[in-house]
Amino acid sequence: MKHVLLGVCASVALYKSCDLASKLTQAGFDVRCILTENAAKLVSAQLFEAVTGQPAHVSEWGERRKGAMDHIDLARWGDALVVAPATADWMARTSHGFANDLLTTVQLAMESSKPRLMCPAMNPTMLEAKAVKRNLDQLLADGWQVVAPGEGHTACGEKGQGRMAEPQEIADHVLAWFA
Repeated sequence: MKHVLLGVCASVALYKSCDLASKLTQAGFDVRCILTENAAKLVSAQLFEAVTGQPAHVSEWGERRKGAMDHIDLARWGDALVVAPATADWMARTSHGFANDLLTTVQLAMESSKPRLMCPAMNPTMLEAKAVKRNLDQLLADGWQVVAPGEGHTACGEKGQGRMAEPQEIADHVLAWFA
């Protein structure tokens, strides 16, 4: 059985991440979720544990920690990493190699040969910002794959490209990796 790490960033689109976690689990993957601290303010990690049957993580600190090595254990456990939704903040931190939370630390500890997928979700104007485009180019150069956001109405009320891809499209991408 393949192990998929699902990184979840703080975006209204994270409601789709719950569905994605469920779809991947139903497809036969073991899925462990890593929520950023801000994502955990929007939804409980327990929701992801309920749909995957696996532990969900927010921080390397606290009573669930394992000698401050959770980032290493998770990086070794995962056969692939999917970040959905991928926010502008996450893209900036990742493109510059920051390791200031559990998700970014796990990313750096993972073998570079393991597949990595990002699914951006943000306001259409943010998506078109030069800094976001520059960060996206760097992530692609670093080996990340992307499922581009769709067009439509976004949570802020604007219409344009920025909606996170649908969970089934993302799940199909992961399935193709291991077919």
